[in-house]
Amino acid sequence: MRTSATGTDQAGFTLVEMLVAVAILGLLSGVIVMNLPDANGRLGDEADAFAARLQRAQEEAILVNRPVEVVVDASGYRFRSQRRGEWTALTERPFTPAYWGEGVGVQVRSADGRSGVRFDTTGAATPTEVRLRRRERRVTIAVDGQGQVKIHAPAG
Repeated sequence: MRTSATGTDQAGFTLVEMLVAVAILGLLSGVIVMNLPDANGRLGDEADAFAARLQRAQEEAILVNRPVEVVVDASGYRFRSQRRGEWTALTERPFTPAYWGEGVGVQVRSADGRSGVRFDTTGAATPTEVRLRRRERRVTIAVDGQGQVKIHAPAG
């Protein structure tokens, strides 16, 4: 019984079969590489965590009836509360200081010039935007006058 078009009985793969196998392997490799997580973390994850902690700071200001401030700088952010006229650091969970992932740049724009967000005892805040960037990605976390926190990320 013949096993090839040439009439020989040699075992092996044809050039077309090899090319198809290499093409499939290349496609699978591409899919895997495209779905690998970024070693530095996703910028969206940084924004989500920051927004959630801002919301928790607002809740804390209302619950303890004291202003709570989230101070933002190039390395990360930290929480503090006003007690007896002085600002003291909040260090217990969930208010432990947080640090931005590698390569994250930060810009803060606040209506009152602060480098962060301050929630008063009603949960209201001075409108503030915190812009995060990593390479070509950009995300803005906005806090409005009522203390509502929203994430704005460009499509794409």
